[in-house]
Amino acid sequence: MMCAAMIFKEYGKDRKDTIILLHGGGLSWWNYRDQAEQLSSAYHVILPVLDGHAGSDAHFTSIEDNASEIIAWIDENCGGQAVLIGGLSLGGQVLLEMLAQRPDICRYALAESAAVIADKLTGALVGPAFGSSYGLIKNRQFARLQFRSLHIRDELFEAYYRDTCAIEKQDMTAFMKASTSYVLKDSIRSVQAKVHIVIGERENRIIQQSAEKIHTSVSGSTLQIIPDLYHGEFSLNHPDMYVQKVNEIITDQKK
Repeated sequence: MMCAAMIFKEYGKDRKDTIILLHGGGLSWWNYRDQAEQLSSAYHVILPVLDGHAGSDAHFTSIEDNASEIIAWIDENCGGQAVLIGGLSLGGQVLLEMLAQRPDICRYALAESAAVIADKLTGALVGPAFGSSYGLIKNRQFARLQFRSLHIRDELFEAYYRDTCAIEKQDMTAFMKASTSYVLKDSIRSVQAKVHIVIGERENRIIQQSAEKIHTSVSGSTLQIIPDLYHGEFSLNHPDMYVQKVNEIITDQKK
């Protein structure tokens, strides 16, 4: 399925309530494949491929543009609101931007490991770093080392390697710069969704501080710090736990 310049993977097409899950930067829809397969027994699950990533048909422009594209899809296909939207890292930033643009775009939100405090130093180094090392991305041994540093479960390596190799240099530079410079919009304070924030105990300082900022900015939000987990491990390595969390969020709010 397509909307504007974005690709959407779809599960549980005949289900009434829609859940949308937004993958992390440098990954793709398979970030949430296991969750989608489980959740599709009860929900219509949509996995967008963010612009500039493997499988997309448009270059990455901005977090704001990605958010607007997904909002347009929801307006066209879901009557203007999803039941729940979740997102990891870059996908979490897109989720927060969607909430800032449209406070009622979903009933529940699950933001995982999203940075909302600009990291100027890292942002300044993105261009030079990729300029000198981009060629190594297609080196399988280098990719394996990079993969291990991300603490992702082994069975996802082939998908990771295939899709990382498919990302163009300009896109990787663009979404990395956008991610390191994204800041939370003031309009997030008007959000109508029930927002749940999740990070790992072993996240870096920017992610930890960002989680606190989101929590204090969004009235009624919850913040969960999961012991022993690194960045992205919650959704990438523990799909069963993630599905349990989604079901708890929706079920608890329906009571």
